[in-house]
Amino acid sequence: MKENFKQPIGLTQAEVEQRIKEGKVNRAVNDQAKTTWQIIKENTFTYFNLIFLVLAILLVIVGEYKDLTFLPVIIANMIIGIVQELRAKSVLDKLNVMNTTKIAVIRDQQEKIVPIEDLVLGDVIVLKTGDQIPADGQVVSGTLRVNEALLTGEADEIEKDVGAELMSGSFVVAGKAYARLEKVGKNSYVSKLTLEAKAMNSKEGSEMVRSINRLIKWVGIIIIPCGIALFIVARYVNHLNLADSIVSMEAAIIGMIPEGLYLLTTIALALAAMRLARSQVMLHDMKSVETLARVNVLCVDKTGTITEPKMEVEEVIPVSVTKEELSKEISIFAQNMPHDNATIKAVAKTFNQKFNIQATQIIPFTSVNKYSGAVIKNNTLLMGAPEFVLRDQFKNYEKEINQYTRQGYRVLVFGKYPHALRDEKEKLVEPVELLGYILISNPIRKEAKSTFKYFDRQGVNIKVISGDNPLTVARVAKQAGIRDADKLIDATEIGEGDYEEVVKKYNVFGRVKPDQKKKLIKALQKNGNTVAMTGDGVNDILAMKTADCSIAMASGNSAAVQASQVVLLDSDFARMPKVVDEGRKVVNNIERSASLFLVKNIFSFLMAIFSLAFAMSYPLRPAQIALISAFTIGLPSFLLALENNYNRIRGKFIPNVLSRAIPGGITDMLAVSILVVADMVLELGRPEVATTATMLLVAVGMMVLYHISRPLNKFRWTVLGGSFLALVLSIIFFHNLFALSRISATAVFLLLVLFFAEITIFRLLSKFADGVREVLVAYDQKGKDLTISDIKQAYRKGRNMVNMSVPEE
Repeated sequence: MKENFKQPIGLTQAEVEQRIKEGKVNRAVNDQAKTTWQIIKENTFTYFNLIFLVLAILLVIVGEYKDLTFLPVIIANMIIGIVQELRAKSVLDKLNVMNTTKIAVIRDQQEKIVPIEDLVLGDVIVLKTGDQIPADGQVVSGTLRVNEALLTGEADEIEKDVGAELMSGSFVVAGKAYARLEKVGKNSYVSKLTLEAKAMNSKEGSEMVRSINRLIKWVGIIIIPCGIALFIVARYVNHLNLADSIVSMEAAIIGMIPEGLYLLTTIALALAAMRLARSQVMLHDMKSVETLARVNVLCVDKTGTITEPKMEVEEVIPVSVTKEELSKEISIFAQNMPHDNATIKAVAKTFNQKFNIQATQIIPFTSVNKYSGAVIKNNTLLMGAPEFVLRDQFKNYEKEINQYTRQGYRVLVFGKYPHALRDEKEKLVEPVELLGYILISNPIRKEAKSTFKYFDRQGVNIKVISGDNPLTVARVAKQAGIRDADKLIDATEIGEGDYEEVVKKYNVFGRVKPDQKKKLIKALQKNGNTVAMTGDGVNDILAMKTADCSIAMASGNSAAVQASQVVLLDSDFARMPKVVDEGRKVVNNIERSASLFLVKNIFSFLMAIFSLAFAMSYPLRPAQIALISAFTIGLPSFLLALENNYNRIRGKFIPNVLSRAIPGGITDMLAVSILVVADMVLELGRPEVATTATMLLVAVGMMVLYHISRPLNKFRWTVLGGSFLALVLSIIFFHNLFALSRISATAVFLLLVLFFAEITIFRLLSKFADGVREVLVAYDQKGKDLTISDIKQAYRKGRNMVNMSVPEE
């Protein structure tokens, strides 16, 4: 590849400022970064807040002010949501500024480094190996080899000479050139693709967020017609006055709305992102926290993840020349090659003698050839992977090379090709004279063993995917404590249709090409795994995009960093357990909190159906629903969400939540329904029925809280005791505020009978639901292989479990 070029004249500072005024800047619409106004608007002007406003206006119109007690809770939720999101935004904005991708640009005839967002139309940028092209442009000087895999899906490397068009989003794999930007910001090709992809990703969401959104959507559809029907029954069938009809209808609607659930989820994710930011971990996508918590296969590269990113030359072994002659030839090679990767930097650092010998042509390293070269006179000095440089000769040296690879060295061969190669496209056809071996070492990261031990305890299978010799990779993996590191395979031997079987058998994959990484990830996913992948180079990007969650080292290539969902800002892989723990904390706590919210929603929905079916008025008032929401849902949910719950996640979000909520909701409905029917005989009156119903719902709420808090610890006992104490004090001192009246001896007797009945019903339903949930977990793990015996065993296990998650070992 020719690299002779001259620096073109770029824009002046005055021209840059003029184009900024005209809006010709490389800033695309970023739908992930919310403005302060957007955060306030999204937390204030919601569909449910609109419904609450209408309900409040109706209560004011009919003069039922004491039933407005739900408003302070709604306003508090709204304020907390705004404050927490603004706090998270402040931390993440600072982080984004620190992590902004920068590029070299020619301005006022000088080379400057600027953030890619500050580029303008007509800017001349400097592109070199590893750079991602930030905007559409044209090569004006120099030559590049460009990989457009992110845009086309093909991993081919395309040569770009003067006049060639460059598409933003592609990345440079070899060469250096100047390019003039022709389309910037939202007009560039990658911006259009990015916005489409972000729109698609935001619609998908994580399993938890997607489930909550679906739930809220259906509630939003149901409540309006249900509320109208309840009002009609109360007003025109039961002939209640206008005020009582409105109050009855509103209590049912308020009971059906999970007003704090979405807020709690958003805040939990935002706080997790903020905590991770303080631990040097940046999230490009908040849902990735949950995805990582569910991962059961983690794919890692050897270099930069298991080992330190720096490389060192340990030894040079001469073969056909003396050690002095070999060192001279390597020094000549190193001084002529661009120092654009860790390998050549390590070689140049060791072989630093200077010779007045200029290469007439440079053959850049490519992922296809796996060697680089320098043309000296009529020969080409080559350095690269033994199998690719030696080809048919490799068998003659394989035994000796394997001795070094088993010791954990990465072995490079250095040789002389008897012809001057024109470029990297020209194939090697003649034998290469092997001059010697260069033994490269990567020190194992200090924290690697403890990190992989953590993942092993969590049941996460580690797959090492590397372009290096499988024997070297396996040796390093074993030193790092990766389980089954001796199960290795050379990726060049994998047939096109063998990937799904291969990923089941092997844990170490060597000599892997970029397109094979993507195929390995897809095969793992087809086998039912949730896959995360770490990467730091341009060759990892296709596979990272395919994985369920992608993690990049900030010290790696900028294109890989931008393509990832999680960025380790200090490139410390030991941060990964912290990320997984944060995800587990969010999912486990939201599952428990969602169960509390849904008990009320399920009861209100079932009670509304019962009231409509038997033409009865809804028995509770909005103020009483507010009491139940505050102290059996809101307060304990908020407190439980603070707990460090790092238990392994099992099963799907909806089954886990419903298995805890349905027993409580059905118990509530049965108890209150029996109370309402009994009132037809005993004639207790609406105030007594409403108060007695409130006490029954409070009792079930505390049962559900106790059930989801097991096994109880000091913190959970405190939450349980605090919620109960707050309820008792509210009932004693604020009974008028919550529309609670004194009840007769008959009502007390009925309350006690139904309370003991509730305990039995809730216990039986909970045991059944826990058993069913465990069967669903077993099906999720085994699929079609699930047997009748497995179902029975899982059901028995579920009935005897005391917690939704499996505790840490």
